[in-house]
Amino acid sequence: MENQLLEQYILQHIEPEPDYLYRLWRATNIHMLHGRMASGHLQGRLLKMLVQMIHPKNILEVGTFSGYSALCMAEGLEEDGRVYTFEINDEQEEFTRPWIEGSPVGHKVTFIIGDAITEAPKLNITFDMAFIDGDKRTYQQTYEMALSVLKPGGFILADNTLWDGHVIDPNYERDKQTQGIETFNDYVRNDARVEVVILPLRDGLTLIRKH
Repeated sequence: MENQLLEQYILQHIEPEPDYLYRLWRATNIHMLHGRMASGHLQGRLLKMLVQMIHPKNILEVGTFSGYSALCMAEGLEEDGRVYTFEINDEQEEFTRPWIEGSPVGHKVTFIIGDAITEAPKLNITFDMAFIDGDKRTYQQTYEMALSVLKPGGFILADNTLWDGHVIDPNYERDKQTQGIETFNDYVRNDARVEVVILPLRDGLTLIRKH
């Protein structure tokens, strides 16, 4: 109860959630099986602000889902900036594409159905920032791909890295998704090519800077 009240207090004291994104969040939770996967108000405002701080020209997103996070990042971009967002589940397109294209910032988003690990490098784009929020089982491979197309000094954000606290629960069954998150966290922590900070925001958000 205390955590819920604290979260409510936080949301009342930050930038309001734009009406379009609120409607998208509602539709996601009504029509999608795992609606809570959408970034939501607090993380969405953080993503927008981080983009405004980093000033990226090109952002790579792995895992579009309903498009909420892509649109939040697009909000923070300059007019000539672009988010390239990949969704591997083609069944997602019917819901997501109209929401992206109907957004006031939808023209800054390129929505691609396909496996980012193999397809993103084919764009031949050097990215300034990446947001990883796809298949947890392949987080390490996704990270290596993102790092390979990221400029020096660029940033990678990885979502769900605390995995509902399961990373520290010895009694939780280690399914492949949990194992993927734990492997990723250990791997990045020991990667001399980057510096890393984990924020205990929602389900864990890791900020990674490439040297």
